[in-house]
Amino acid sequence: MNWIFLIIGGLFEAAFAFSLEKISCSTGKESILWFLSFLVSVSISMFLLFKAISGENGIEIGTAYAVWGGIGAVFTVLAGIFLLGESVNFLRIFFLITLILSIIGLNLVSK
Repeated sequence: MNWIFLIIGGLFEAAFAFSLEKISCSTGKESILWFLSFLVSVSISMFLLFKAISGENGIEIGTAYAVWGGIGAVFTVLAGIFLLGESVNFLRIFFLITLILSIIGLNLVSK
C-alpha cells in the first residue's frame, strides 16, 4: 500500500508543477484557480509521501523521496511535451528513460 501512496503522490507532484506553469501564464480569476490547484496538489502530494514513509512497513526516506521526485519529474516532462508543446529530441527522451530505469532500480533494491 505504501508504494501506491508514493506513486499517487508522485502524480500529484507533477500536477503541482503543471499548476505552477499555468499560474505563470494566466491572469485574474484563472490564475487564482490554478493557484488553488497548486495548493491542493502540493498538499495531497506531501501527505501521500508522508503516508508512504510512515508506519512499520514504511518505505525508506531516501528511496521514497527519490522515487516520488522521479515520478513527478517524469510526468511533468510528459505533461510539458503533450499538453504544453515542449520540445522532444533524442537526448531528452534518452535521459527520461534513464530516469525511469533508475526509479525501477530503486524499487528493486529497497526493502
